[in-house]
Amino acid sequence: MGLLSWLFGDKEQKTKEVEPTEYKGFLIYPEAKSEGGQFRISGRICKEIDGEIQTHSFIRSDLLPSEEGANDLMLKKSQLFIDQMGERMFS
Repeated sequence: MGLLSWLFGDKEQKTKEVEPTEYKGFLIYPEAKSEGGQFRISGRICKEIDGEIQTHSFIRSDLLPSEEGANDLMLKKSQLFIDQMGERMFS
């Protein structure tokens, strides 16, 4: 690791393959973000509409101590959001 990378961090984010959860025709991708030793609830909600994949980015202010906990809560919050908004989230 170079000195500048060590001082300022590596700008390239390593992306993990995330298995989506299907809910009412939507695909939910939990992607918790590491932040200050905790994990922010984050992810994507996708659905194919008229042959095109629509994506809604989902970021919340909640921070949790574990990545698994943040991803679990993201899934629950996404399901509630889908119940409330449905396809209108893409408008």
